[in-house]
Amino acid sequence: MPSVAKDKLGLKAEVFKSMGHPVRLGIIEFLETGEHRVKEIAKTVGTEPSNVFKHLSVLKKAGIVEDRRAGRVSVYSLSMPCVLDFSRVLEGIILRRLEKKQATVVA
Repeated sequence: MPSVAKDKLGLKAEVFKSMGHPVRLGIIEFLETGEHRVKEIAKTVGTEPSNVFKHLSVLKKAGIVEDRRAGRVSVYSLSMPCVLDFSRVLEGIILRRLEKKQATVVA
């Protein structure tokens, strides 16, 4: 496999890995509503701001989120909003699986 193809696969894997945590998925979904400060994100996802900072750094490294200064604080937003499309597709698949599983249990 050519090195360019390997590099692309590695970068894709980094994006997928960065999304592989419930808190990070919650952050991504919350940022769909627009820019937010860490305290707002922490309150919404139900964890401490220090924990949110760690998760945001993973998402930022993968290119999913970006930050900008707004006065003395940083605000975060999605820089790769297409990850929401992937999340929605996956959610639909999961819901169909659960429905099938429940139908099998009832039958």
